[in-house]
Amino acid sequence: MSAIDNDGESGWRGSKELWLDAAYQVLLESGIDNVRILTLAKMLKLSRTSFYWFFKDRDALLDALLQLWQEKNTTALLRQAGTDAQSLSEATLNLFDCWLDRAVFDSSFEHAVRSWGVQSPAVAQALNEADATRLEAIRSMFIRHGCEPLLADVRSRALYLTQIGYISLNTNEDVTTRMQRVPSYVAIFSGTLPSARELEQFHQRHSYRHYS
Repeated sequence: MSAIDNDGESGWRGSKELWLDAAYQVLLESGIDNVRILTLAKMLKLSRTSFYWFFKDRDALLDALLQLWQEKNTTALLRQAGTDAQSLSEATLNLFDCWLDRAVFDSSFEHAVRSWGVQSPAVAQALNEADATRLEAIRSMFIRHGCEPLLADVRSRALYLTQIGYISLNTNEDVTTRMQRVPSYVAIFSGTLPSARELEQFHQRHSYRHYS
């Protein structure tokens, strides 16, 4: 569906994607309580009735917003954890792409959903399920590279929960500082320092990125 659909009788209605993107923007900027149909209609300069061409009600929009988060962030983390690597340190750096590139893993979206989960049991449950799925993927990554199960479990928790702590606290860290810390983080989480080649490849992937 295109960004804007035109109906000859009713005028501009927007699209499902347009309403959902507006909800995403409001969620990030001012929280879930402000994701309201009237607010979005004013933001998009569309009528409230246009909304109902694409969503049954506000709850349906919120469900779609949560699904978008699940598809974007959890899918990305699982993909990165499963990426082929020649060493555990390289595999860990592949996972670190999530923390450096918002196009891979949207940390702002993650923070907003975790804040939302504080007041919504259903969202809190979705977060718990996502955390379990992500942790299992990281644990499996460590096991594939030779870690015994208990050590893999501890390392996966240390890595993942540290980053979720960064996100939940809305920590700001400039990209230069983060890059300087990456080798030590990899050593702590994987038990081995990344090689010069691995670090060079990692830096090349993020040369023009800005951490947020």
